[in-house]
Amino acid sequence: MKKRNILFILACGLGLSSCMDLDLSPLSQATNENWFANETQFEMSVNDLLRENLWNTVDEKWADDVCRRTEASKYQIGNIDGQTWEVTDMWGNSYRAIGRDNAIIDKLNTVGDQVLTPEKKDQFLGECLFVRACMYSKLITLFGDVPYSDTTIDIETALSMGRTPKTEVLQKIYADFDVAIQNLPVSSGTVQRPTKGAAYGMKGRIALYNEDWDVAIECMKAVMDLGVYELYPSYRELFLQNTHNTTESVFSIARSISQEVYENLKDYMPRNNGGWAANGPTWDLLAAYLCTDGLPIDESPLFDPHDPFKNRDPRCTETIVSFGENWLGYEYDPRPDTGDEVMNYNTGEEVKNNDNKNNAEAASYNGLLQKKGIDETVNSDNGYNVEPDLIILRYADVLLMYAEAKIEKGDIDQSVLDAINQVRARAYGVAPDATDSYPAVTTTDQAKLRTILRTERRMEFPFENKRFYDMLRWRLFNKVFNLKNYGLYQTKEYNMKNFIDNGAWFWAITPDIDENGCADFSALEAYGINPLSQRSWDDRQYLWPIPTTEITINENMEQNPGY
Repeated sequence: MKKRNILFILACGLGLSSCMDLDLSPLSQATNENWFANETQFEMSVNDLLRENLWNTVDEKWADDVCRRTEASKYQIGNIDGQTWEVTDMWGNSYRAIGRDNAIIDKLNTVGDQVLTPEKKDQFLGECLFVRACMYSKLITLFGDVPYSDTTIDIETALSMGRTPKTEVLQKIYADFDVAIQNLPVSSGTVQRPTKGAAYGMKGRIALYNEDWDVAIECMKAVMDLGVYELYPSYRELFLQNTHNTTESVFSIARSISQEVYENLKDYMPRNNGGWAANGPTWDLLAAYLCTDGLPIDESPLFDPHDPFKNRDPRCTETIVSFGENWLGYEYDPRPDTGDEVMNYNTGEEVKNNDNKNNAEAASYNGLLQKKGIDETVNSDNGYNVEPDLIILRYADVLLMYAEAKIEKGDIDQSVLDAINQVRARAYGVAPDATDSYPAVTTTDQAKLRTILRTERRMEFPFENKRFYDMLRWRLFNKVFNLKNYGLYQTKEYNMKNFIDNGAWFWAITPDIDENGCADFSALEAYGINPLSQRSWDDRQYLWPIPTTEITINENMEQNPGY
């Protein structure tokens, strides 16, 4: 039985039509030879490729923006292997999508002309090629060389396939995106489907990840020139569950609680609101935000380590809950010496402060809570479930990727500054030309712009599954994950009172920030701060391991180095 399961997973991954019969999926997933008889069946099959569970994201705790109490993820301690579930899930779901995708494309080529108009056939083909290119883009980014198939195959072929070089797969990805660009409409209307802009943008992203600067610049410029995307006015509102399919969204996946496609945020909610405060922003993230003068905290005279939210880029307090604010009806105060009660603004009465570690040892272990993407609609009445769009690509990312490619190529002109300043000005709620109202970028020095760009991305995209990929391509893991993760962990044996009495709240001193916007908190240990966890990087993890089952069943499948 175990061997059959391995065969089944491998065959499904590579797109066998017979695997679809075994999958026992509903007809909307194109499962048998009697399907694909009309336009509705083709559309249902293509729609199935846009389900969230096929668009795996990397666990945020595999980067340095989010932590869970005193835990370090397997990735942070260099301990993933071919049986790590996040690895096997990413591989399996990506190939599952590719397999179903290839089956639809084969049917489009054999019976599409008989049951579809030329326009519909082109649209469905464009959507399928877009999805296939996105899936292979993820695979080569994470695994390097991977098995490649663009048609349905039999079991014998599946079990003998080796890995196609990444460079070859990249060219096939480009080719799929190019046809998708030709076939897809500029707008999909109110329905969230792949568009011409999405295909340009996702092609530009994989080009950027592979340092193909010219292609990245060309694609991002094409998205900008379409004239259909713009930055949403409110950074705060953009990520809430009632904000859907905005003009900033280039490609996103819809969610619906009624369809059981949602996020659960109880781990991120305050304990005063019945949440667990188990997951939250890291000190690394808090330290990364610039001050309102545009300088990092270790250079700006505006920064006060005892009041770390003061004079910071507005995205700081729109992403992380600031101390003392009314958050979801309660005063948020994690400081251990301010008393045992806080204001419940819903009732106007003082109540026990369960977000203070004096009262609740399991309160936030570093004093920080996530604010981005959370509002009053996230509450115990709906089980802390929310249905915001899963944003795969938004216009702010297009602008910053365009700027990054131009900076790295050394082709620095006014358009680079304009792209960065559009994103930064939106954060301050002003127009880009209102340069007296925000710290506009003016330098054209390549090294300085590289630091600015990397910091801007850090401030703009927390909790959006971008930080992992930024750290991966910028090779930051070996720097950051050889440092500890710090916080305020308190036990009965370790009381924070001495820390407070020493005047060390919130941070005793300002941490050093490097050229990548990353902080070093190790000097704070002299002031009584204990690390939450020790991280330990292994360079082998710049490529993920091929799942063990694939290596076991196929003698032609080679493992990545070090695993």
